[in-house]
Amino acid sequence: MTAAAKREPYKIIKKEWPERYARGWHVLGKADSFSAEPQMLEYFGTRLVAYRGEDDGEIHVLDAYCPHMGADLSKGCVKGNSLLCPFHAWSWGADGVCDDIPYAKKIPDKAVIKSWPTLEKNGLLFVWNDHENGEPIPEQEPSRSEDYYSGEWTDWVMNRIPIKTHCRELVDNMCDMAHFGPVHYSTVKSFSNEQDGHVFVQYMVGGHEILTEGDCPMTSVATYEGPAYMTTTMTGMMDGQPVTTHLLVSHVPVNTGEFDINFGVMMKKNPNLTDKQNQAMVDEYTQSSIESFQQDIEIWDNKVLNDNPVLCDGDGPINMVRKWYSQFYMDRDSIPARLTEHKTHITVEGPTVAEVLTQMLEKSTAA
Repeated sequence: MTAAAKREPYKIIKKEWPERYARGWHVLGKADSFSAEPQMLEYFGTRLVAYRGEDDGEIHVLDAYCPHMGADLSKGCVKGNSLLCPFHAWSWGADGVCDDIPYAKKIPDKAVIKSWPTLEKNGLLFVWNDHENGEPIPEQEPSRSEDYYSGEWTDWVMNRIPIKTHCRELVDNMCDMAHFGPVHYSTVKSFSNEQDGHVFVQYMVGGHEILTEGDCPMTSVATYEGPAYMTTTMTGMMDGQPVTTHLLVSHVPVNTGEFDINFGVMMKKNPNLTDKQNQAMVDEYTQSSIESFQQDIEIWDNKVLNDNPVLCDGDGPINMVRKWYSQFYMDRDSIPARLTEHKTHITVEGPTVAEVLTQMLEKSTAA
């Protein structure tokens, strides 16, 4: 018997997640997809209802079950900025406080449901989740995308992709450099990560089956602002044309064992192409990206939540991103400084994103 055969088999610790969801902003969809027609949403282990007020034009999100007799408010209707229950016509204001009961002389003091903080920005609707019911943290508000408002980019092309596992599996991808080859058929020339406070960034230069042509590599900068809002800026070549895209890969938990990815694509318009041609490029890129995601989903749907992975020296800093991510599940006053302090990690040293973009600009100028 060899020495290797005598070794004890490694025992995987299966992660069991408590019924708690990450504190921070989560994308519910494109803002213009919400109207005065109540929309039911199954997230954070409960049911929500989203609607746009008739008077203020703002999107409001409330707990969906009426505390009177348990009816689903998403089956009701909007009146002004309030939502009327379909069962007994109790009226619930945008602040979650009952503002009218048509047959009552006095509204019960307990007639209050949860009103979720919302934000419309970059063409998206965000909702703030906090297990301590605290107000949104100002410095964690998603940054403004000037590209979205410039008119030089297409609008978001959005798709919702259901995943049957815990959302930490998606966050792991920020550091899982080794999966890009076997799963996405991408080559990696450089790969690094950086964390600072509530932000975590992945920098990558490499080859890509869609965005790589000739000696022009693909660049990617993926940024988490908080636990769930992730955008990626990618550059490369597609059908002989330079392409720059913004991807939205933002998840929202259904429960501790399921989540949805709100997957969006924006593409910088090529002034040499018609609007129809630009739209065709966005659609083609979106479809190819979704097909690529299916490879991840096949893995996620069949793997275990491994909390003590055996890592090698070629893996990215998986434990680094997991520790950073854990801050959003802790009470605010118990987060240790080491989880939010500035850190960097280089997994593969090579040309940086900035260097490649400079080279691309010089080639473009020379041409």
